[in-house]
Amino acid sequence: MPTLGIVGAGSAAAAASFALSAVDADTQPQITVFEKSGGLCGRAATRRHEGLVYDYGANYVKSDDERVIELLTETLDDEGLVDVSEPIYTFDESGTVSPGRNVDEHKWTYRNGLSQLAKRLFERTDATVHRRTRIQTIRRSGDAWSLVDTDGNSWGPFDILALNPPAPQTATLLENAEWEAPYRTDLIDAIAAVPYRTVWTAVLHYPFEIDRPYYGLVNTDKAHAVGWISREECKPGHVPPGESLLIVQANHEWSTRQYDDDPAANVASLAEHAADLLEDSRLETPIWSDHQGWRYALPEFGVDRGALSPAESDGLYCLGDWVVGEGRVHAALLNGLDVGDRIRGRL
Repeated sequence: MPTLGIVGAGSAAAAASFALSAVDADTQPQITVFEKSGGLCGRAATRRHEGLVYDYGANYVKSDDERVIELLTETLDDEGLVDVSEPIYTFDESGTVSPGRNVDEHKWTYRNGLSQLAKRLFERTDATVHRRTRIQTIRRSGDAWSLVDTDGNSWGPFDILALNPPAPQTATLLENAEWEAPYRTDLIDAIAAVPYRTVWTAVLHYPFEIDRPYYGLVNTDKAHAVGWISREECKPGHVPPGESLLIVQANHEWSTRQYDDDPAANVASLAEHAADLLEDSRLETPIWSDHQGWRYALPEFGVDRGALSPAESDGLYCLGDWVVGEGRVHAALLNGLDVGDRIRGRL
């Protein structure tokens, strides 16, 4: 039985594992996934607190591709799948809000949160997922790959290795790998060249309803401290009636500048911005808050695909939204399905 090791349990890794579940039994790989955190689905992350559910990274999956539509609504169990019906409005540097950007026909998540997507995909496979296992070293010996985690445990050998972390972290793994290949420098340089936007997120909970005609606001000129703000109560099952929860994501410049500042001060600052944008001073004082910094949140553009091809001939695959250059969940899913199909063809 062929073996496949996957570093990272994001949506692309889950989709690739799912695609490989259709391989004939005699060639179906034994899949082992290593995830450094305790959760699944990468930036499509969900938390629960005091009876509330909130997607604090990626906000939803949009219906931008027929294969993704079929995956969510037909192939997977659609129980608990919910669609945000309210539109997305825009705002500019001055904070002026305007209607008219309901560009996503569907905005899907689950009643239990967006991370359900990876969980449901992995459940349809025989993959073994090791959480809280951070891979430190990649090794290549002969035709086989092996891995060493930060606790000194060795894993493998694997016939095929797939890397799902953000591009900067993937490049670091490959730079420190015990492995030589004529294409290695070009591969690492191409991956390291993918630029990212940083996002610092505040989660703000209120004991009252916020009555607005939109689900979210997006800053169109990229000149405001806030890049995105959304109402989690628009997602069925996420927020109890009579309450509100805002997801406030700062823009790249603000996030980079204040990434390591006191989290309480950052939350207070973003709450003030939310109060200004929604013209409601009550929003300055949430009854509780949460936060998360995403240093590698959104790839600005994709990797040079030509640099990846030689590595694939040696059984080394890269996957994730940064490969295609679009920081959206549907893009990661499609890339994972595509990589899974190519590995299946190899097998």
